[in-house]
Amino acid sequence: MPISSVDTIPLAIEHTKQQLFKPFRFGQWTKLAVVGLLAGELGTGGGFNGSNFNFPQHPGSSRLSLPGTLGGIDPALLAALIAVLVVAAFTFGIIMMYVSSVMRFVLFDSILAKECRIRQGWSRRQGAGWRYFLWQLLFLVVTLGCFVVLIGISAAFAFAMGWLKEPKEHVLPLVLGGIVLFFVLLIFFLTTTVIFVLTKDFVVPQMALENIGALEGWRRLWPMIKFEKGGYAGYIGMKIVMAIGAGIVVGIASLILGVIIAIPTVGLSILAVLTGKSAGLTWNVYTITLAVVVGSILLAIFVYLIALISVPVIVFFPAYSIYFLAARYPALSAALYPVPPLSPQIPAGAPPPYEPPPLPPAAEPIG
Repeated sequence: MPISSVDTIPLAIEHTKQQLFKPFRFGQWTKLAVVGLLAGELGTGGGFNGSNFNFPQHPGSSRLSLPGTLGGIDPALLAALIAVLVVAAFTFGIIMMYVSSVMRFVLFDSILAKECRIRQGWSRRQGAGWRYFLWQLLFLVVTLGCFVVLIGISAAFAFAMGWLKEPKEHVLPLVLGGIVLFFVLLIFFLTTTVIFVLTKDFVVPQMALENIGALEGWRRLWPMIKFEKGGYAGYIGMKIVMAIGAGIVVGIASLILGVIIAIPTVGLSILAVLTGKSAGLTWNVYTITLAVVVGSILLAIFVYLIALISVPVIVFFPAYSIYFLAARYPALSAALYPVPPLSPQIPAGAPPPYEPPPLPPAAEPIG
């Protein structure tokens, strides 16, 4: 009988202890933080909103006022800058999706071997990462398409019924329709999230061990889910509960870390603004670009530090899925519990193996 989702927890905890603390190696923590961050293991549940700090302006000294100086920028140049940023963001997102796809397999190998080797894993997992990247891209397109279709059908129905022409006279059907649409979208997003999580947890190991595609992995996984609906439902439920708990702990730690970093950052920002004002600097394309670059660097450092303190979570959840699936997937069980090589057996009555005679003792030196 395969172990349950509850019985898998102690195995994952013990695995996390063995990999991270026996012995403790800061280099491994650093590598796992990078891999977990790039693989998207931290999730996107927490958002960090920047604060706007308004400094008092002296009369006649508004040279650093952003709204006042943006009017002097050429609109064509501003539009070109926005277009470049949009294209760059889209390109960066596609590149990071591919990097995340490869790093998902690097993380799987790191948990399985209890040793993180980024360079070797990156070179080894290009093929599997590419197949997973194509699946993620297709899944994203299908998800966005279905979302647009749901919104479009709802809007078309409301328009056909005449609710949008005079909404004040159709408040009740609009409200009820909005409630129905909300629950439909909620079910849709929950379904897509479960599909994504099951692919990440149970299809990726098959792709890694058997060199197959994501669709073939799902073709093999689906009969396993139908045969043991309760076990997999318990896995999803238990993972949601543990993810909420881990999110609270990591959120508190991130808040403390953010306060520690924000104090000197705000002080240096105030000093930089005052120094810039005294030097006659104004907001232009170059100063805005410099501010964006510096802010991006500080944000990257902050996110990496969050990943570093989240390494136990980064290791625990993949280990949890691996131990749960290993009890149901023989290929993963064989990789997780390798059989030690057997020692050669000597037949009964056979002469003992030849051993050279011992060397005679060395002569004592004279004198």
